[in-house]
Amino acid sequence: MVGFHHRCRRFNPDDTNESMPVVDVGVDELESMRLNILEKLSQGQAAQKMGVHQSTFQRTLRRGLEKVTDALVNGKSISLEGGELNMPGGDGTGPDGNGPIGARGQGRRGGGNRPGRGAAVPQNCRCPSCGHLEPHQSGVPCSQAKCPECGSQMVRG
Repeated sequence: MVGFHHRCRRFNPDDTNESMPVVDVGVDELESMRLNILEKLSQGQAAQKMGVHQSTFQRTLRRGLEKVTDALVNGKSISLEGGELNMPGGDGTGPDGNGPIGARGQGRRGGGNRPGRGAAVPQNCRCPSCGHLEPHQSGVPCSQAKCPECGSQMVRG
């Protein structure tokens, strides 16, 4: 889970040109750097906030740092990738509503153990058009369901 809305999607060196190489940094990579470096969370705490195993967090952090370092050292543009994300609260303040920096909540609202191997599993399918929620049916991707209210394709979350 990414607990902060990253508004800027592209960074360019001051001497930009059309043929400049671009480094694609995933939103999860940026979030791992934000939590570990700016929020000063340990890798274990940050992994828990993101709903991933600590080793996954460590690889994600390392990959993000390598990409940003490559861009800075070699004068490349940085593009943030990741597409549409379901943000807790939808207002860019993170899961505990105190962001963007300095929030020290418990991560996932309601706490408790996460199912599976550390990954949070959404319990609902949501319509991106009208916001209608339907309980997620195990083994059936939300993308295969149609909203009973408006007929749009459902998404996880």
